[in-house]
Amino acid sequence: MLSYDQIFENNRQWVSQQMEKDANFLEKLAAGQQPEYLYIGCSDSRVTAEEIMGASPGQVFVHRNIANLVNNVDLNVMSVLNYAVRHLQVKHIIVCGHYNCGGVKAALQSVDLGILNPWLRNIRDVYRLHEQELDSIEDDTLRYNRLVELNVVEQATNVIKTAAVQLMYEEKGFPIVHGWVFDLHNGMLKDLKIDFEGILKRIEKIYNLTGK
Repeated sequence: MLSYDQIFENNRQWVSQQMEKDANFLEKLAAGQQPEYLYIGCSDSRVTAEEIMGASPGQVFVHRNIANLVNNVDLNVMSVLNYAVRHLQVKHIIVCGHYNCGGVKAALQSVDLGILNPWLRNIRDVYRLHEQELDSIEDDTLRYNRLVELNVVEQATNVIKTAAVQLMYEEKGFPIVHGWVFDLHNGMLKDLKIDFEGILKRIEKIYNLTGK
């Protein structure tokens, strides 16, 4: 178990290690951030963005919530998205889910989960959109894993629907939106290889916010 006091000792050791590698580390850290990536992931304690990506401080701007949702009425994720795109001008946006996601599993249960109900309904809506495909999968685990993947694709699509992404992409050719899944069993990231430009074109009729 990680004790409370151990956290601060670990912090001191971390600072010492970073300074041994680079005497100007803290000066660079305080100077500002210019991350290339925005990572939108799950709050699960086992899935930390920087560690699974092998990234250093300052390289990834991070937002996490239950089941990595991008809900257009969630001011938290929308604020992060807008800041990352319009001010930090990130080049890539990653929506990353993970197999064995408790949020996705909870959404598959026919029970009242209180305040979680409206949040998890977003995942139930993903199931509704892909009901035929999911119901054709007989194995429960495989169906569950496929819903994790489809949820990532739908949340990435929600990112693409935003004005910030559409306008910045039209002006500068970035950011590009990606969908990943992290496999807890083997520690590997899986690129779902979503067709960013294809999705952008497909949703254009209804969700175009560029004024053109």
